[in-house]
Amino acid sequence: MIEYIKGQLTELTPTSAIIEAYGVGYDINITLPAYSALQDKENKEVRLFITEIIREDTHDLYGFTTRGERQLFVMLMTVSGIGANTARTIMSAYSVGELRQIVATGNAKALGQVKGIGPKTAQRVIVDLKDKVLKVDAGEDASAAFEAKMSTEQADSVVKTEALSALTMLGFSAAASGKVIDKILADMPDAKVEYVIKIALKML
Repeated sequence: MIEYIKGQLTELTPTSAIIEAYGVGYDINITLPAYSALQDKENKEVRLFITEIIREDTHDLYGFTTRGERQLFVMLMTVSGIGANTARTIMSAYSVGELRQIVATGNAKALGQVKGIGPKTAQRVIVDLKDKVLKVDAGEDASAAFEAKMSTEQADSVVKTEALSALTMLGFSAAASGKVIDKILADMPDAKVEYVIKIALKML
C-alpha cells in the first residue's frame, strides 16, 4: 500500500497531477482543492497522500495534499452508491471544511446540488457519516488559495480551456459544460478556473 508519493510535479491539470519519483512518473487523480494547493509548484518537489483503487482492469491513484482530505474521500466511498469518481466530484464542489459542516448539520440540500447526488444518496451520506465526519482534520482550507496571477485576457482563455477539460474528464458532456462555463464567465469574467469548476459542478 502506498502512503504517499513525494517527487517533482511535472504536469498539473484541474483533475490530475504527474509526479516523477526516482525516474517513474505517477499519473494521479486529484480534487479541485488539491489542484488549487499545487498551483505554482510545477517542477518543484511536492507530496501527495495516496489512495489506491485497484480493480481487474484498472489501477488508479488518487492524491490529496492532506491526510484529512484523503480520510474524507475514503469515508465517502463507504457510502452505498458513491464510488471514487463521485467522491472526487463531491470534494471538488466543496472543501473539507465545508463538507464537514454540511454533513454535521444534516444539510442534504447542499449535498444534493452536486451532480449525481440525489436526495436519497445525500441522506445516506449524512446518516452514515454524521457521527464520523467531525473527526476528520480539515487542516488548512486549500480552497482559500484562489488567486489571480495572469492578465484578464490570458486568464479567460486558460480558464475556459482548463475548466472544460476538467468537467469532461469528470464525465460531463463538452457541449453542456461549455454553455455553463460561458454563462459563469459572462457573469464573473474575472473568475478563476477553480471557482468556475466549483460553480459548474452545482449547475450541470
